[in-house]
Amino acid sequence: MVQTDFGGPEAMFLQDVPEPLCGPCDVVVEVAYCGLNRLDLQQLKGPAVIPGFRLPHVPGMDFAGTVVSTGSAVSSIVPGDRVIADPTQGCGNCPHCAVGDRAYCVSPRILGANVPGALAEYVLVSAESVVPVPESMPLSAAVTLPTAFATAWYAVHTVGSLAAGETLVVHAGASSVSLAAIALAKRAGASVVAFASSDEKLAAAGAAGADLVLRNGDPDAVKTITAFTDGAGADLVLDHVGTDTWRTSLDCLGIRGRLLLMGSTSGDQVSFSLREVFHRGLKLLGVGGYTSADFVAATSACFADGLRVPTAARFPLQDLADAWDVLSARDTIGKVVIEP
Repeated sequence: MVQTDFGGPEAMFLQDVPEPLCGPCDVVVEVAYCGLNRLDLQQLKGPAVIPGFRLPHVPGMDFAGTVVSTGSAVSSIVPGDRVIADPTQGCGNCPHCAVGDRAYCVSPRILGANVPGALAEYVLVSAESVVPVPESMPLSAAVTLPTAFATAWYAVHTVGSLAAGETLVVHAGASSVSLAAIALAKRAGASVVAFASSDEKLAAAGAAGADLVLRNGDPDAVKTITAFTDGAGADLVLDHVGTDTWRTSLDCLGIRGRLLLMGSTSGDQVSFSLREVFHRGLKLLGVGGYTSADFVAATSACFADGLRVPTAARFPLQDLADAWDVLSARDTIGKVVIEP
């Protein structure tokens, strides 16, 4: 599927394009499944979000598939391997890439964002970004892992340092990243409180492991969380909503609580009391891009414990327009998946 303009589904066309050719350090993967992300939709509507985006463009960040060819310098991956890959490819040469921090590459290469992605039969990826999928996990489940679980792992563990016995509060509790964060927090021995907007989404957060689910905008939410934590308040809050949830996020934190800021879908301008933050010893932590080590750690945990994000809907590639409609509606629970 090739995006030729900005707009809606009418800007995407099913086209024949040349099959990708391996560089020395690359692999070509035959795509079995491609999972859609909100970024795909944002860049379809325009303007472009990621620097370096150019039209025409093949979207699709998350995929699972089978290696069909490898570069001359690749020995760790062979044709026939079942794989997923970190969409954040990096340039491979800058100081950030050298330490596995590809998210801050000086010339970022991101699958489906500014280089050709996986809404295609074949996709070209860097061999160092590839992770083999064990036979115990179907590729249809593996496709739900890359962006959601790597982002959640980085937030909950690398930045948030969540420990067993602590309490995590998650907003937008039925989004893919939040469902992944809930699963990882429960795996770590923490308690989880999740907010969501509907009965169906509350049920999904509960099914993922949330111990307490609360409706968005609940006027008694802070009191309920305080009681749930025996008066201590939450240790960690994961907020990728922004303005609408800012006040609740601050108010439900206990002394020395940590607020993870990783999104602003409802706006990014807020105000708060500096005294409130420093007197309570709060930590406001920005969650940027995960590292290659986070990607490996997150996917390894998923493989070991069978963690995954639910599949909300599945479409063939030629019905991508219908998939965009489902994703745009914002009432899905889990991943919308395409089968090329």
